[in-house]
Amino acid sequence: MSLTHERIEGLAPDQASLAAARKLLKTPSWPTLAQGDGLIWGECQGSGATPYRVVVSEDDVGYKCTCPSRKFPCKHTLALMWMRVDRSTSFVSATVPDWVKDWLSRRRGSSTPGKKAEDKDQPKPRPSIRLAEMPEATADADPKAERRAAAARERNRLEREAAVLAGLDELDVWLADQVQRGVANFVAQAARACRTIAQRLVDAKASGLAGRLDALPSRLFTLPGPARPSAALRELGQVHLISQAYRRASQLPELLAADARQAVGWSVTRDALLNDSEALRAAAKWRVFAVLSEAQPDRLRRVETWLCRENDGNPACAVLIDFVPNSTGAAAGGYLVGDEIDAELTFYRSSVPLRAQITKLNRGAEQSRRPFTSPMEGLGTSYANYEQALARLPWLGTMPLTFRSASVRRHGEQLYLHDEQSELSLPLDPSLATHALPLAALDRIDGIGLWNGYEFTMAWAETRIGRWLRS
Repeated sequence: MSLTHERIEGLAPDQASLAAARKLLKTPSWPTLAQGDGLIWGECQGSGATPYRVVVSEDDVGYKCTCPSRKFPCKHTLALMWMRVDRSTSFVSATVPDWVKDWLSRRRGSSTPGKKAEDKDQPKPRPSIRLAEMPEATADADPKAERRAAAARERNRLEREAAVLAGLDELDVWLADQVQRGVANFVAQAARACRTIAQRLVDAKASGLAGRLDALPSRLFTLPGPARPSAALRELGQVHLISQAYRRASQLPELLAADARQAVGWSVTRDALLNDSEALRAAAKWRVFAVLSEAQPDRLRRVETWLCRENDGNPACAVLIDFVPNSTGAAAGGYLVGDEIDAELTFYRSSVPLRAQITKLNRGAEQSRRPFTSPMEGLGTSYANYEQALARLPWLGTMPLTFRSASVRRHGEQLYLHDEQSELSLPLDPSLATHALPLAALDRIDGIGLWNGYEFTMAWAETRIGRWLRS
């Protein structure tokens, strides 16, 4: 079954999808376009932090895209097919990458998801490529309409500001109640107590703080019992700091004020980030060293892709954060650990810039087996940098730490990453107990991982017998 314009029209869910696909028929949007073994695939920079990966089987028109669209096929898939049919863009012959092989291994028969039988009594109009290619009508802007829209946006902003402040007042009362009742009592009833205030903060449009409190019980119960009360105090103290910083934003340094607003729940759109002339930008070759996925109470899955640059420079690391519906079944983002990309990243304003968006992808992801060569500091130096970052951003969450000539040591059932030079030992995440235990037989390992203030999640290690990766 070969690809044709008629076949694409038959697959398209509606005319709007074809119109959206037409806008993606531009080579800069696709740093990777390849073919091989009856397949075509590519990477398309969309609105998410990581480019979407698209693959199409030319034999049976099966397809897969990593975007969260609920339309099947999505605009990225339609655009990839369209470019193939038009032959206006070259597809380089390449070896089928691992992510495509993974899709092939999980296919079950013909993959044309999402096309449902149409109601014969109420036939829908057939999408048309010819109509999609027609130039869109443009109208002169109405100055009065623009002024009304701007006034409405400002009114909505002020209403949200008032709602957030009211929610923070209720949060203050709640925090005082938890301290008065005792930390031990709070730990025992954390799930119920946090759910109640989180729901109120959602109503107050402070979604950032709501999510932080919703996730607090889970974080506490991953820790040993004796460590939970002190961790609870620390977490509640950070929530209080965010609340106070938000109220006093005008008295804070600009970057810290931006951190407080984002922590409360004010988001920065991709367009606003790209149009920010003062945003930090870094063009480099980056290596993916960790991909973390976590299901959230709001039925979304948070996917973090952690990158480290392959050459000297600051910032040395970055994280791309995407949110995808749990219903899509996606447990990982567009990249795999070990992928190399050549890209420009733009960082969100922060006292400790880590979160970023890919704004220019010079070369798509390529899996590499070569050793991790990014500049690495000893664990003692990395931890000192973490403490300095924590002083700038008191509610700092996870931060990458590198290590050189370190070793894994065991005390009872607990594993530690130990640095002989600084005499520093960090407890490893208990989930690594079995997988990381063989490293205790080695006298030296170099690598990188993530420290959350409680436990160190070792993500990547280079050893004398080869590479170790977090499973």
